[in-house]
Amino acid sequence: FNSWLNSYKLYASKKGVSKETIELSFKNVKYLEQVIKYDRKQPEFFETTDVYVKKRANDLRVKIARKLLKENRVLLNEIENKFINDPGSKAAFNLAVYDAHCKNRGISIGKFLGRKIKSLPTSITVGIKNTEETISEINEYIGLGFNYIKIKLGNDVNEDIRRVNIINEKFGDKIKIRIDANQGWSLVDTIKFYDETNHIELIEQPLSVEDLSNYLKFPSKIKDVIALDESLVNFNDAIKLSSENYGKIFNIKLMKCGGITTGQQIANQAYQNNIDLMWGCNDESIVSISAALNTALSFKNTKYLDLDGSLDLEKDIVSGGFYLKDGVLQPLDSPGLGVKLI
Repeated sequence: FNSWLNSYKLYASKKGVSKETIELSFKNVKYLEQVIKYDRKQPEFFETTDVYVKKRANDLRVKIARKLLKENRVLLNEIENKFINDPGSKAAFNLAVYDAHCKNRGISIGKFLGRKIKSLPTSITVGIKNTEETISEINEYIGLGFNYIKIKLGNDVNEDIRRVNIINEKFGDKIKIRIDANQGWSLVDTIKFYDETNHIELIEQPLSVEDLSNYLKFPSKIKDVIALDESLVNFNDAIKLSSENYGKIFNIKLMKCGGITTGQQIANQAYQNNIDLMWGCNDESIVSISAALNTALSFKNTKYLDLDGSLDLEKDIVSGGFYLKDGVLQPLDSPGLGVKLI
């Protein structure tokens, strides 16, 4: 394997790929016996890697891809450079380019990105409230068909434990609970919460961004349910957070990272390092929620959606984008993002 890896790096270098790109791309590449097994005998049918690649990355497709990249390179670079410190604006332009390109080709953005998952349930968020208000709001959401509930905590770990245990006792297996601690706990608090509660699907960003090194001190069983959010802003963060086990879930927000292109880079980095994906949002229009949903469903390692941001808006500027039924999101197959101005 190492011999092949070195020869392939040399091959890439001869083809004009920079040393920096080669080292970055192959930094975490490792031998996986299971991959070799399926190269020889895939579950659905027999097809070697060489045959697979030739079918799906043939000369014509590569030629078209290079042409499209060349045509849009100047525009994409302008967007990247102009909004380096403004990811929200960068995302807006990035989404517009994808939408315009797909509409020009008459295809949905889901088809363009390559949908791997048909649909997934989204969680819906309950803010920091007292126990009675939280229970009342959860009952309301259950009535609307939502079963995945994200509860914001982080003020006092003992009160947080009490509230969650009451909620678990009240609702049992009717709901799946996700926690957003909003950087409000310490290392000790998080371990205490994990040990004294049950049936928690994930815990989002329990420690502050400044306390990043303490994530490495969590036992593996806790790292498995840690979703990194505020610590994960861009691709460089993704490289750092995947180099060691800071947490086994990446929470990607297009408005935070700068759009679909950077979101894909982060998601691919996670995939290469066996990290699951959660796709989140702020209070946002259906425009960006649709973009996030389609991007999310193009990755096999997407396990969690938290895309309820458009539901909090009193009024949106568009309609469409996706179906929402019983808490499950499924994109429309209309051209582009599938949205229409109201």
